[in-house]
Amino acid sequence: MWLPILITVLVGYLLGNLNGAVCMSNLVAHEDVRDQGSGNAGLTNFIRNYGASKGLAVILIDGGKAALACLAGGLMLQPYGMWLEGTAIGGLAVMVGHDFPALLGFKGGKGILSGCIIAFTIDWRVGLLILGVFALAYLLTQYVSLGSVLASATFAVGFVVFHYDNPVVMICGIVMGALAVYMHRSNIVRLVQGKERKTNLFGKGKKG
Repeated sequence: MWLPILITVLVGYLLGNLNGAVCMSNLVAHEDVRDQGSGNAGLTNFIRNYGASKGLAVILIDGGKAALACLAGGLMLQPYGMWLEGTAIGGLAVMVGHDFPALLGFKGGKGILSGCIIAFTIDWRVGLLILGVFALAYLLTQYVSLGSVLASATFAVGFVVFHYDNPVVMICGIVMGALAVYMHRSNIVRLVQGKERKTNLFGKGKKG
C-alpha cells in the first residue's frame, strides 16, 4: 500500500507545480506574474494585473490540477478501500506543490483556489461551506485576503466536523487549512495594521 501512497504524493506534488497564473501571464504578456504587483503566483494578483476575463484560464488550470490530483489519489487507493483517504492525500500533495513548487523555485501561490476545488472533490459539504464563508467575507469587505483566511480556517474546521471518524482525512484537512492560513501570514499582519489592499475581482486589471 505504501507504493500507491508514494505515487499519489509524487503525482499530486508535480501537478501542483503547474501554476495557472504563471502559465497565463507568460502566455498573455510574456512575463512572470511573480514580477508584478504583490509578487504572488495566485489568482488575485493575476486579476489585479491582467483582468478578470483572463482569470478564467487560471481557474481552469489550478482547479483542474487540484481535482485531478485528488481523483488520481482516490483511484490509486481505491483497491485498498481508501478512496476518500486517497483523495485527501492527493489534495494535500497538490496544495504543497502549488505553494512550494520545486520547478518554479519554490515560489508559488497561496492555495485558496486549489483548496476550494480540493474541498469540493473530497466532500462537497466542506466545499460549499468554505465558498460561502469566502463569498460573504469578500462581499462585505472587499478584502480577498480576509475571505481567504476565514475560508482556510473553515476548511480545517469543516473536515474536523464532517470527518472526525476518519483520522487520515481529518488530519489532511487540518494541515491544508493551517497551511493556507500560514501562507496568508503577511496579509494577516497588514489586515491588523489596516494596510491591506481591497480587490475588485471583476475588474479589468492594470494591463487588461
